[in-house]
Amino acid sequence: MIKNYYNVLGVMSGTSLDGIDLVHVKFQKDDNWTYEILVGETIEYETEWQKRLSEALHYNDLRLLDFNEDYTSYLADVIYSFLRKHEITELDAVCSHGHTIKHEPENGFTLQIGNLPKLAKLLGQTVVCDFRVQDVQLGGQGAPLVPIGDELLFSEYDYCLNLGGFANVSTNRDGKRLAYDICAVNTVMNYLSAKLELPYDKGGQIAASGKVETGLLEKLNSLPFYDQAPPKSLGIEWVNKNILPFFEDVASVASALRTYTEHAAMQIARELKGDASAKVLVTGGGAFNDFLINEIEKRTKVEVVIPSVEVIDFKEALIFAFLGVLKLRGENNVLSSVTGASKDHSSGVVFNP
Repeated sequence: MIKNYYNVLGVMSGTSLDGIDLVHVKFQKDDNWTYEILVGETIEYETEWQKRLSEALHYNDLRLLDFNEDYTSYLADVIYSFLRKHEITELDAVCSHGHTIKHEPENGFTLQIGNLPKLAKLLGQTVVCDFRVQDVQLGGQGAPLVPIGDELLFSEYDYCLNLGGFANVSTNRDGKRLAYDICAVNTVMNYLSAKLELPYDKGGQIAASGKVETGLLEKLNSLPFYDQAPPKSLGIEWVNKNILPFFEDVASVASALRTYTEHAAMQIARELKGDASAKVLVTGGGAFNDFLINEIEKRTKVEVVIPSVEVIDFKEALIFAFLGVLKLRGENNVLSSVTGASKDHSSGVVFNP
């Protein structure tokens, strides 16, 4: 039955391996959609899970099947503990992205683990998940999927910029929603920070202390991906092949971080076209990287808006919760203008307990 009020949980695990974002949110449909975040939390991955998730790209098919089972059970434990801790009941659904292991839309393939039917059984909850597969089957990139939420929940902004494992942007052009990945962000910066045995470069302070390596910057900026027209998306495989080889041996981590930060800022700023009246909403972990934000602002005229911490931290999980709601309503939650699929569609699968 279609209704106008939904009580759901959004669950998101990103490529930067920071952890699992969980957000309890209520949606209301009147003339427009509104939302209320009730509670959100990030459950950090233990070192062993980080290691397994980063290595899983290289698993064979049989090992991936077993790993998918293990991760689904682990994810169920994390979600169940969150629901008990915050005394959350009477959910319409748990809406889960899962964790991306392989994303190869050019080969008609994408894999997010943690999206097995047993997740619903273990939780005793309706689960909406596996949002990317159908889009790839329809010829789309399977990413980014957040723009439908930008369109319906954050329409007051000219751009919605997410700075997570990758930078992606969502905007309206010629009456259509357009969104695409711009470049890698935290996947590379965290890799470099790990060389100093740090999880990340807090506030971009290490990068700010380094020097730009001009030759490296030119090589990064000349990567062919940046000249491709959207729709386009990136995966960790692209980073491993095209970015990380530049940084296997670095004389100065600070200078490597400075160079990569400036590279990312240049690629991001070139996509933010507009005058001072245009506004860009910045979310994702990179919104806390003051140095990166300053470098972007130096290169663009648009107003950069940093929202509340809960929106920064949980916007993706919030919107995947919203994708689940739209799926439950049988409404389109993926836009072909964004992904390049053959049509708009309602993606995801629904598992009952």
